Amino acid sequence: MPTRIKADFGQYLRHQRATMAPFGQPTDGLASRRRVPGLRRQEVAETAGISVEYYTRLEQGRAPRPSREVLTALARALGLTAPERDHLFRLAGELPPEPLAPDCKVRPGLLHLLRGLDGTVPVTIHDGRLDVMARNAAAAELLGTQSSTSRYRHNIVHQGFSATARRVLGDEGAHRYARWATAELRSAMGRYPDDEYLRSLFAELSATSATFRSYWERGEVMADRSAVKRLHHPTRGWLVFQSEMLHDPERDHWIVIYAPSG
Repeated sequence: MPTRIKADFGQYLRHQRATMAPFGQPTDGLASRRRVPGLRRQEVAETAGISVEYYTRLEQGRAPRPSREVLTALARALGLTAPERDHLFRLAGELPPEPLAPDCKVRPGLLHLLRGLDGTVPVTIHDGRLDVMARNAAAAELLGTQSSTSRYRHNIVHQGFSATARRVLGDEGAHRYARWATAELRSAMGRYPDDEYLRSLFAELSATSATFRSYWERGEVMADRSAVKRLHHPTRGWLVFQSEMLHDPERDHWIVIYAPSG
């Protein structure tokens, strides 16, 4: 028998429907014109392209688990935000849909945090395509600037196979980083399989770096988000940092904090 949905799923649908203003009407004063707040079941069903009977059974928890297509249509009909849509999918026993691309803007509050740590802790932010989007003054001083004119000069995978990586990390550290970066590229391409930028980056590294090809053949996908790193500061020499990576899943941004160790 098909798996039925949980009662929480129907309750969530009813709650979201009740908060929606009838199409084409303002949100103020609705109670005086309707006996119940929000949209009617028929309005949601028609917008989602499903029958009223089926939608009613979904709200009542009497229907089989809906398909991903139906869930997407319901989320659109109810005007759900991305987090609300993802919650709807999880209540139905489905994984939320993957984003088509990372968000192109860093949260203003996060940029404020970076500036607040300018003189103390190096912090960088890169997106799901592994491009650095922002870094504070301490990170710029520690990691240096990129002299390359390549379209991938801001990409942390591409940087792992550059002279800059060897200067900042040393030979042994650069090799460890290159292995990690290769695995990160594999993960990113799995998350965004049709992304032209990632495919092009892979093609370039495959054509220009025997080290990359060697690591790629290992088929590794890593989940290391915490590490002790030895980095060469341009004026202070070799320093040890505790590196921590924090994820903003809604935007697919990664915050990397280099906390001084010892």
